[in-house]
Amino acid sequence: MKPVLARVEAVLMADHGVKSFETRRLAEAELDFGGIRGDRHFGMTAKADVRQPEYPRGTEIFNRRQLTIVSAEECAAIAEALGIPQVKPEWLGANLLLSGLPDLTALPLGSRMIFESGAGLNGQGENFPCREPGELVQANHPDHPKVASRFVKAAYRKRGIVCFVERSGIVRPGDAVRIWVNDGTLQ
Repeated sequence: MKPVLARVEAVLMADHGVKSFETRRLAEAELDFGGIRGDRHFGMTAKADVRQPEYPRGTEIFNRRQLTIVSAEECAAIAEALGIPQVKPEWLGANLLLSGLPDLTALPLGSRMIFESGAGLNGQGENFPCREPGELVQANHPDHPKVASRFVKAAYRKRGIVCFVERSGIVRPGDAVRIWVNDGTLQ
């Protein structure tokens, strides 16, 4: 199997505490087995919430959502669907912005992303759109009415994926990333 190639356009983190999931750009990030140290989603474990209805809320479980990745092409498609000039990865709570992968959100569960440093991520599926990023997009486009209410539909199957760190390493803007798409043979 030949990997799909993409490029890291931005590395970001959410370190505003619980007030906001909005991210800010970094020159680089060291990924360790909990994600990006200092990011609001950092940790080997997390508390079960509405996304894991099979567990009582608050149960400690493995953190599959250490990082969120979006693609530049899907951000542009969301903006086009909303009739606005742009949707920034910061407004979506993204940790990585990739280019060259217009169908990032469609990557199968278990697909792997290997970066130049050797850092590796394991994709855990679509990051379903929700109300909070829509409100942030709306706040940045106050002259475009009803963006927040239309965001979930516009971002469906374009909101990116969540991942966990499989191998630690440094990730920088400009780095190449090899994506090994899970075709059922990856272990």
